[in-house]
Amino acid sequence: MRFASLLLITLCLLAPARGAQEIVFATYNVENYVGATPKEPGERTTTRPKTEEAIAALIRIIKEINPDVLGVCEMGSPERFDDFKKRLGQANLGYIDSEYVQAADPDRHVALVSRFPIVARNSRSDVPFEIDGKPEKVRRGFLDVTIQVNAGYQLRLVGAHLKSKLPIRDGEALVRRMEAELLRKHLDRILGPAPETNLICYGDFNDTRNEPAIQEILGPKSSPLHMFDLAAKDELGDRWTHYWKIADEYARIDYILVSPAMSHEYVPAKCRIYRSDFWYDASDHRPVFATIIAENRK
Repeated sequence: MRFASLLLITLCLLAPARGAQEIVFATYNVENYVGATPKEPGERTTTRPKTEEAIAALIRIIKEINPDVLGVCEMGSPERFDDFKKRLGQANLGYIDSEYVQAADPDRHVALVSRFPIVARNSRSDVPFEIDGKPEKVRRGFLDVTIQVNAGYQLRLVGAHLKSKLPIRDGEALVRRMEAELLRKHLDRILGPAPETNLICYGDFNDTRNEPAIQEILGPKSSPLHMFDLAAKDELGDRWTHYWKIADEYARIDYILVSPAMSHEYVPAKCRIYRSDFWYDASDHRPVFATIIAENRK
């Protein structure tokens, strides 16, 4: 009788765990996964095609992380994205679905691959705004998909690649701030009517956490819709994700943010920045990844 009682207690304790599934999400700026782009005679290009050596290092890093869902920035043309997916397949990474956003930037795009089916697509390739009365657009748009992890758990993913720090006439910081404001409004349109949404906002935001653009995306700390920053680090405790060669500067500008509903649905010890001796062979960014507990409540 005592044995039966202990067995019943054990089964009850184990039951919730059976419905919990750990998945890995990663965000990675793959640095100009582009091919040779035809130019007009005499026109100069500043973007070099990704070399085979760099691509090999990139695929090796992704395989070592082995994410179930991978969001990327600086993907090239649709043909280059097909090439990327083909190489991931050759590495036996097993992605079955994808999303690609072709927005105002003709060269660099946001994209995503997933081992789970995409059940809703709400990406925005045309996101207009104005600066001093002049019409502008969010250059890379916003990627927005919902994936079905299991019968009782959906995960919504919003990816962005905000304006770089390269100077422009209107001021790169102002453009980035405007894009961040529009990204936050996009998140609010999701979370406002459905705060229980399991939502990850991720990507290369091109700013450090203390800057207005990042604070805009996070939202007020007092707000019930405040996004949580998974401030990952590598195994040595370093938090930088990008090396900017022009400035000789290391900084954390790549983020994974989660909605309030997910504040207890990740494993802190398994939220990391990838570290290796060959990271710079692949990209000037390091990928960030997080382990999510996708509990099947059905």
